[in-house]
Amino acid sequence: MSGTGFTVKKNWDNPVEHTMPKGVRVPAEIRIGGISVRPATVLAPMAGVTDTVFRRFIRHASLFTDGGAENSSPLDESANGNTVEAEITNAQSGCGLLMTEFTSADGLSRMRESKRKRYLTFYDDEHPIGAQLFGSNAETLAEAARIVQDTGFDLVDLNLGCPAKRVVGCNGGSGLLRDLPRIGDIFRAVRKAVTIPFTVKFRLGWNDAQIICVELARMAEAEGLNALALHARTREQGYSGQARWEWIAAIKQAVTIPVIGNGDVRTPEDAAAMIAKTGCDAVMIGRAAPANPWIFRQIAQYTATGSYDQPTGEDRYRMIRAYFAMLLKDAETNADCRQRETAGKMKQFATWFTHGVPRGAKLRKAIYEARTGESVLAEVDRFFATGQDNTELFHDEISAPPIAEFTESALVCD
Repeated sequence: MSGTGFTVKKNWDNPVEHTMPKGVRVPAEIRIGGISVRPATVLAPMAGVTDTVFRRFIRHASLFTDGGAENSSPLDESANGNTVEAEITNAQSGCGLLMTEFTSADGLSRMRESKRKRYLTFYDDEHPIGAQLFGSNAETLAEAARIVQDTGFDLVDLNLGCPAKRVVGCNGGSGLLRDLPRIGDIFRAVRKAVTIPFTVKFRLGWNDAQIICVELARMAEAEGLNALALHARTREQGYSGQARWEWIAAIKQAVTIPVIGNGDVRTPEDAAAMIAKTGCDAVMIGRAAPANPWIFRQIAQYTATGSYDQPTGEDRYRMIRAYFAMLLKDAETNADCRQRETAGKMKQFATWFTHGVPRGAKLRKAIYEARTGESVLAEVDRFFATGQDNTELFHDEISAPPIAEFTESALVCD
């Protein structure tokens, strides 16, 4: 935590190492209103990260097939029905639900329609997808929710979790956790404004003396919301310490609508352990995804077979190159996206994507010094071409990569 706001640390504080709980898997499906989320995994909304390029990248990096019975291990009897089907469709991706970057309701309601497209752009292969909003005015949030619905999103989500000083200072994000009556007004206004599923993501409370998550969860259910996602830390904690999963269990006991758990899920073992310890209906993953884009596929693979693969060096090369190539293609088709912005995005992601690559510092340095998107891509090709035949270069099997590091300027609020 810094004087200007919260910095998301690269490493967890004394992370708990979970083993695979016997007979427990991430559920194959969760229904949020009329929306089927298959499997029950969610990419957390992260400002500055989960734009349409990253969302589509995660969705396609997550595709998994069990390869037929001869290549898969039998599931425990208690896990029957959770198998990820071999035939891959969008609904059977390893990541069941994508979420947008959080978007200001005030800004959205004032924007010209042409500018809104930049913030609300998504493609057919992103369904099901939810749009997350933040703000503090009930009427403005209701209007923004109508815009989200008219744009074609599958659901709308309210951010009550972001701890960033810039957001809290406007009484948005976790700042609203100190004003339950206003939250109730917002719930009612948004629920009345839209017919698509309406969900909320929130924290335990402002601090340890003001833990209000159970009360808030009950209020959300009473006002007709369709699901809840809890990041099991207080606003005061920011991203420090350990997520307190016992509170996820507490709200699961308090409500009948689906509960999505969030916080400290770094591996498939963590995801299964969260289900086992809390009884939650789905798992949301945020900061681990940029460092390990395969995590959703690994969870799906474990669900289907009881084990999962670690990415090889070749996988990492293809992953880095594929994402950067997608950014360049998006820049060509998006008049609002300049080459300079694209190169900046590549540099932003370089630190996360080169985790697990020996001599990765050399690659990061080359990427940081590149001036254009094309030159960044050339440096990636050059680096991996020189080490392609060196097995040791790619032998770095790490089961729990460090989380991505964000500053408040990126406003990452997962």
